[in-house]
Amino acid sequence: MPLEAAASLFSARGTLVVLGGGDDDPMLARLAAMLPARSVNIEILTTATRRQPARTAVAYAHAFRQLDCPNVGHLQVDEYHAADEPDTLQRLRQARLVFMSGGDQERLTDFLLNTEFLAILKEKYQQEDDFIIAGTSAGASALASFMLIYGHGWRSHMVGQVAVAPGLNLIPGILLDQHFAERQRYPRLLHAVLAQPHLLGIGLSEETGLIIRPDQPAEVFGDEVVVVIDGAAVSYSNLPGLPEDEMISGHDFRLHILTTGQRIDLVTRRPFNGSEAGSPAPAAAKAPRV
Repeated sequence: MPLEAAASLFSARGTLVVLGGGDDDPMLARLAAMLPARSVNIEILTTATRRQPARTAVAYAHAFRQLDCPNVGHLQVDEYHAADEPDTLQRLRQARLVFMSGGDQERLTDFLLNTEFLAILKEKYQQEDDFIIAGTSAGASALASFMLIYGHGWRSHMVGQVAVAPGLNLIPGILLDQHFAERQRYPRLLHAVLAQPHLLGIGLSEETGLIIRPDQPAEVFGDEVVVVIDGAAVSYSNLPGLPEDEMISGHDFRLHILTTGQRIDLVTRRPFNGSEAGSPAPAAAKAPRV
């Protein structure tokens, strides 16, 4: 990982929580338990949700209120609501948790890159001890340096069948994918890491995610697995000059499959069992269904 990326991870005082999609009730319960107080301001950012974002925000607000978190708002940033509207920025400044819903991750970068909103979000993450940013599905992918936006099944082993785009860069040096096992996304993450081996590839299965706390290895939580693909030691790649639709080849990837309580140092890329890097967090109780 480049030095500036490592410095960014080490200096951040806030916490990031990312989920691979699926049932997010247990994640919401975990987030509520992580708050300094249940009464703090929570904002639901529905930018990724193209259809019925207001309904999505209401559902999440209801779920948080069932967890005794009464102060839940809806940050609307989309075609009709600019990111840098004064009221939106003021509410962002007052938030202790910003939760990003799923949908289309490119909408998050389309509407947030190069905005004061994103600058404030990053500043709060860097400087505020109790600040939490969380995202599920597309809302998770967009938080990384780069995100996968295209690639389906075995065809992702072919040149031209995978697309990667810049993310919001709150998790530097990382290429993040979600719905990983369920949607057969191993090939596209392998392809993307082969093309950019300086990035650490992370695939989040559904109902499974990572907690990234200050000065600690990232911790896995949830029911399934997190797959980590490290291409730093790749000894051979046929990608340079390979024609469109030809099959890719790469040798000497490092691959880790991590389960709940296990950890990965995102700077050194070293995995740990829970006992090696501190005791794993207890599983969160399942939140009431909406």
